[in-house]
Amino acid sequence: MSLGVLSNVAATYAQNNLNQTQASLQTVLQQLSSGSRINTGSDDAAGLSIASGLAANQAALTQSVQNASQGVSLLQTADGALSQVTSLLNRATTLATEASTGTLTTAQSADADAEFQNILAEIGNIGSGANFNSINVLTAATTNIVVTDGSAAGLTTIAAKTGVLTTASVGTATGGGAGIDLSSSVLTSQSSAAAALIKITDAIGDISNQRGTIGATVNQLTAAGNVASTEEVNLQSAYSAVTATNYGQATSQLANLQVLSQTGIAALAQANAVQQEILKLVQ
Repeated sequence: MSLGVLSNVAATYAQNNLNQTQASLQTVLQQLSSGSRINTGSDDAAGLSIASGLAANQAALTQSVQNASQGVSLLQTADGALSQVTSLLNRATTLATEASTGTLTTAQSADADAEFQNILAEIGNIGSGANFNSINVLTAATTNIVVTDGSAAGLTTIAAKTGVLTTASVGTATGGGAGIDLSSSVLTSQSSAAAALIKITDAIGDISNQRGTIGATVNQLTAAGNVASTEEVNLQSAYSAVTATNYGQATSQLANLQVLSQTGIAALAQANAVQQEILKLVQ
């Protein structure tokens, strides 16, 4: 091979190899410092696409767990309000039973009815005032809770049924129908008190039915939230498997590239030194 100064092929080879080594070394250092194997699309285009999809699914499931939890809280708010209604109706039962007997005077019956009307007013107040996050829970029969993994196939809508509570509809009948109408009930006479007692007893049953429906939906939302939470953990594991840096492999590669970088620099220096030997021929 002839000697010349117009080109230094050996140095060019050494420089190209050193550039490639430095680029690979930079990539490995980025992976080690970030903890992520995929930092740019060029690192792994297919892996980046998979990771992005997994991240979106995970975000949707994380929020779905929150949705289910908030749905449970809404239903528990309604159930707590209805438990107070049951307590009020138990007192109304006592008053109606007392007023239906013939031992009360007219004034005493009027007093019992006054307390009973206050109970009805309070039931109405509970129906219009019970709220969760500024949403009245006993004026809308159903609140839809969404649990999803971000895909069309993975979307589930759960109807959180609370039912409506007014003095004209206390509780919900079996099958979701309107409850008992107590709005016109009075205890001013034996006959009216006896009629009111029957309605109050039925209303207690309908409130129990309403709370049972709420309880069943709470269980459904709890199960859906648990499933979403489990899926979230599994997706997090899958995302980590795709994107996380394998430190054992990366550190081994780092050591290898550091050696190649040092030998590349040495080789480039030697290739450049060969050119200097030509000067000896012209001295």
